[in-house]
Amino acid sequence: MKKSIFFTFFLFVFLSAKAAKIDTISVFSSAMNKNIKTCVITPKGYKKSNKKFPVVYLLHGYSGNYATWVKSFKEVANQADKYGFIIIGVDGNYSSWYFDSPIDSTFKYETYIVDELVPFIDKKYKTIASPAGRAISGLSMGGHGALYLSFKHQDVYGASGSMSGGVDIRPFPENWDIKKRLGSITDFPENWNKNTIINMLNLVGNNHLKLIIDCGVDDFFIEVNRKLHEKMLALKINHDYIERPGKHNIDYWENSLKFQLLFFNNFFKQTVN
Repeated sequence: MKKSIFFTFFLFVFLSAKAAKIDTISVFSSAMNKNIKTCVITPKGYKKSNKKFPVVYLLHGYSGNYATWVKSFKEVANQADKYGFIIIGVDGNYSSWYFDSPIDSTFKYETYIVDELVPFIDKKYKTIASPAGRAISGLSMGGHGALYLSFKHQDVYGASGSMSGGVDIRPFPENWDIKKRLGSITDFPENWNKNTIINMLNLVGNNHLKLIIDCGVDDFFIEVNRKLHEKMLALKINHDYIERPGKHNIDYWENSLKFQLLFFNNFFKQTVN
């Protein structure tokens, strides 16, 4: 009996040592004068390895937070192990939409993520600190955020993805606190037109950014994703586009994340020696 207990304990310690490690850290934002929590998943073998690792940043949806990816996505740590990624669960407040608000100076999440969080992660962890080793994706509000940040900062991100993303916010002027960040669409139409993904495609016409976009056919964002896809085809912007059965829910996103991380793994294989 004692041998059995000892063996079980030894096996647990052994497997734990080999598995991904999940930490919660606090990053200070000078732009917003506050500490912001961040989830960091390092893959098995990270601690003893001398190599540097690619990084995938994940952005949560409306009402989520930095812990969404470990609380709701049961496979995310296993996927970090499978591909050898560092995965960063970013906190974008419950409704930041991941840009710097033109009407509320307390919401500067573009500045925070690009100018503060990424350099902090590169300094603290063994990362490939270049677009060749850095990708970003997100779900819903986070899908908008991932495309927004990567379109504007191709010197930071080499690949980007959107899962059920709000890629055109203008049809939803009363939803998800967007008007708290941009002002009402009737009073500030320029804010809405400037900060909606479908109007930002001129930034990626160079085809330097590797893109994957997907959405469930029963999602309320399906039509704006289809229109984005059609416009990207017309402009000859390279991208992977996927529609699958599914709604705006965790069942769809758990499956979607697997496709996105595979896409990023293929990207890193091409860019990282």
